[in-house]
Amino acid sequence: MTTTGRITVVGESLVDLVWRTGAGTVTPHPGGSPANVAIGLRRLGVPVSLITAWGDDAPGALVAEYLAGTGLDVLRAPAGSGRTMVALAYVDDATGSARYDFLASWDPRLLEVPEDTALLHTGSLAAVVEPGAGRVLDACRRLHGRPGTAVAVDLNVRPAVQPDRDAYRAAAERFAGAADVVKASEEDLAWLYPGQDPARSARSLLALGPRLAVLTRGERGATGFTAGAQVPVPAPPTAVADTIGAGDAFQSALLAAVFAPGPGGVRTVRIPAAPQEVAQALRQAVAAGALATTRPGAQPPHLRELRDALAGDGAERGNGSGTGAGTEGAAAGTGTHASGQGGAQGGVKEA
Repeated sequence: MTTTGRITVVGESLVDLVWRTGAGTVTPHPGGSPANVAIGLRRLGVPVSLITAWGDDAPGALVAEYLAGTGLDVLRAPAGSGRTMVALAYVDDATGSARYDFLASWDPRLLEVPEDTALLHTGSLAAVVEPGAGRVLDACRRLHGRPGTAVAVDLNVRPAVQPDRDAYRAAAERFAGAADVVKASEEDLAWLYPGQDPARSARSLLALGPRLAVLTRGERGATGFTAGAQVPVPAPPTAVADTIGAGDAFQSALLAAVFAPGPGGVRTVRIPAAPQEVAQALRQAVAAGALATTRPGAQPPHLRELRDALAGDGAERGNGSGTGAGTEGAAAGTGTHASGQGGAQGGVKEA
């Protein structure tokens, strides 16, 4: 079934207070995983809207200014507490890795998903911090199974907001059961299912109902799991500045592959099923994630960057006119950067 709709991303916007090793000060960076995914989709020219919430406080003012500058179509849901979520990101300059603490507040009172939503994405803190998580799950369940639509979830586990492992696992499994695509990292699944091989854990999530489960493996790439296949894709060698936002850039490119232009340029929701389709989508996602690690902060690639990276990857594998070109098409749209065209009309709207 074809559609002329959009991707709607539902989830938190926040301010990262980035504290680098040995630094005496912290630097504020507005972001949040769902917001980063939406920005990444816009940069890839995909029609996208973001439903999020923030407070009328100092961090909220920074979020509002930042989102307004991206050109995103933003629907600001009313927040019960009036507070904006804040994250403290400790960045190890030696490895580029980050760990997080949170002042968590996710309490949108109303989540109205646009009727023309073809693909709904959520995850991260929005899937576990109550009372908002329950409202997001309801939105996923309402869309899940509707003809021509799909739901995608990135678990992006953050134990700092819910240290009860059993409760977190139950929340993750509820969202997996309402999703067509579920993504998690090895670190996510090692924490949720300690002592179990992450590939086995990914298969367990697949058994809950999704048609595609994606396991990210950092510098070793990613593996896709379907009912009949397990498809590994390596990551390109990369000089890492830091890993903030890399998983979000990966997710943006994966969603762009799922909601890709077909014949005549009409975008269609199509979950990769055959091994070659899964590999093509994951090559695009892995390339986007790798590009995001080459600069500090959450900075997903623009369409032209991703096309160039995929073309180079195709040439190295002796297949420059095959998978690389095909994957470019999955990301192709009418816009090439965050302030260009390619999404719903930009601007922040109050619900």
